[in-house]
Formats: sequence, structure tokens, C-alpha cells
Amino acid sequence: MNITNLDDPELQAIAERLRSADATVRRIAVLSLGDLADEAHTPLLVAALRDDAPAVRAAAALALETMENQTAIEGLAVALDDPDAQVREAAAHSLAELKDPASAAWLLPHAGAGPAQVRAAVLRALRELRVPASAGPALAVLHEAHAAPDATDAIALRREAIGVLGYLKHAPALPALAGLAVSDPVDEVRRVAVGALAFASTDAGARSALETALRDASWQVREEAATALGKLQQPAAAAALRAALDDPYWQVRLRAARSLGRLRNTESVAPLLAALDHGISNLRKEAALALGEIGDAAALPALERAAHDPDPEVRKSARLAIAQIGPEHGPVRDPAHGA
Repeated sequence: MNITNLDDPELQAIAERLRSADATVRRIAVLSLGDLADEAHTPLLVAALRDDAPAVRAAAALALETMENQTAIEGLAVALDDPDAQVREAAAHSLAELKDPASAAWLLPHAGAGPAQVRAAVLRALRELRVPASAGPALAVLHEAHAAPDATDAIALRREAIGVLGYLKHAPALPALAGLAVSDPVDEVRRVAVGALAFASTDAGARSALETALRDASWQVREEAATALGKLQQPAAAAALRAALDDPYWQVRLRAARSLGRLRNTESVAPLLAALDHGISNLRKEAALALGEIGDAAALPALERAAHDPDPEVRKSARLAIAQIGPEHGPVRDPAHGA
């Protein structure tokens, strides 16, 4: 391998290590080239993709993630067929980072077969590219039987497949996504599936799955469901969101309050007023903002009191809400600023 600008002592040292018989030394040299992030060194890193040692090839593939040129992309495309799974995974990772639409043609054949960790990396790259053709292999993942569904690789594969379908807003995937949202054995997969359902604004099945997810054993899943229900903009979801204002976790209550504000649900004024007295200031802030979105003048007395809350963010939110409900009331002066 030849290094440009060998007048540089650092490059001289790297060149020496690249010629080493020790694979560990060569790998360190490749990592050093990656740290330099100089596109002039792209041919050297591509050449390292043909090294005898898989660890060196994997390091070269990862180092190429910052090389935004055709030589790097073509080298990584070839590495997708490397005999070593870690090298293929690294190549897919770098193609995801580079986000070049031309790489989709090379990535797609690897989405449907092979080790789970490689397919997950390929699907992540395809998600970044938002390639419609990636919906098919992504949906197939959701219908696959996994011998160990809670294994790390299987979880990553399902999560990335869900990400592809959510980014594409792929309506045919809604039944499978709804099923995962309520029944997958892994909390994180259920949470991601719940988030992906947020694009299904007219789908009653998606709303039903999200309402079920509001009762999930994992509070993170419930939090995501409360957020997604607000994004659906389906008024029928308001009852379930009001119930979520009593969730044991304030984080879930906060997202429910925010979503009720988005829905402008007037029946939610009373429980949101109660949330204005909660001990967590972030929840008081969201309750005030939601009341402003709903716009019911019945909330004004409580918002006037909240405008003098000890927390400055709550005070600010209450003043904004008052202005939204009735500009004629004028801004409420903040006692911390001379009121």
C-alpha cells in the first residue's frame, strides 16, 4: 500500500504498520487512517477490504463511513459479499451512514437472507434510503418464526424491519405492526412497533392496538403509545388517553396530556386541571400547554394560578395558554421579573 504525502511523520508510521505481518498492527493502521478522515486515503481503505484478516477488513469497512465518494461506495458494495458476517455487517453500517441512493441496488439482495445481524444492518441502511422495494423483505421479517425471539440479533432484526415499514408508512404492514405492538415478547420491540403505528391516522385497528398498549406492563411502551395516539389525530382515542392521566408513571401522564392537547378534547379539561397540581413540574408544564391547545375558558382561573408556579417553565407555559384561550386577558406578569 502506498500512502500519499509521506513527508508527514504520522503517515510514515501508518504506512509502516500497514506492511506489518501482524494483523493486529495492520488493523490499528486502518483505524488510524479512518481517524484522519481524508478522502485521499479511500483507495487504501478499499484495498484493506481485501486483507487476509477479517478484523482488518471489518475495520476498513467501518472507516469508510466518512468517505463520501464512489470508490468507497463500490468497495463497500463488494464487501457485502464478504465471507465474514462481521465484515458484511460493517459494510452495511457504513452504507447506511453514507446514504447514497445508488447503494440500494446492492443492499436489497442481502435484506432477505443471511445472519440476522447482517440483515438488520442492511435494513437500517435501506431505512435511511427510504427505498420502497425494502418494504417486502422488511414485512417478511415480521412474519418469520424466530427460534430465540429474545436473542439480541433477532431483536435487532425485528426492530430494523419495523423502522423500514414505519419510515415508508407501509399500510399493508399495519396488521403485523399492530400484532407486534401488543404481543411481542420483548419490550423494546413492542415500543418500536407502537411508534411505527403513528402514521396510521385513519386505521381503527392501529388505534385499538395503541389503546391496548396503553395498558402494557412496560411504562416505556405505554409512554410511546400515549405519544402515538396523539399523532393519529383520532378523537375516539381521547377516552383512553384520559385514563392514562392516572398512570403510575408521570412520563406516561405527560405524553397523554400532550396528546390530549393535540386532540383538543374538551372533556379532558378537568383531569388536565388536576395535573396542574402534580408534584412533577414537567407534567404541570404539559398540562398547561394542553389546556391552551384545548382553549376552554373554564381553565383560566387555574392557569392564572399556574402563572405564579415556582417553576419558570410552568409559569411560561401557563402564560402562553392564557394568551391562546383569550388574548383579552393579557399576559400574566411573572413575580420573578418584578410582578
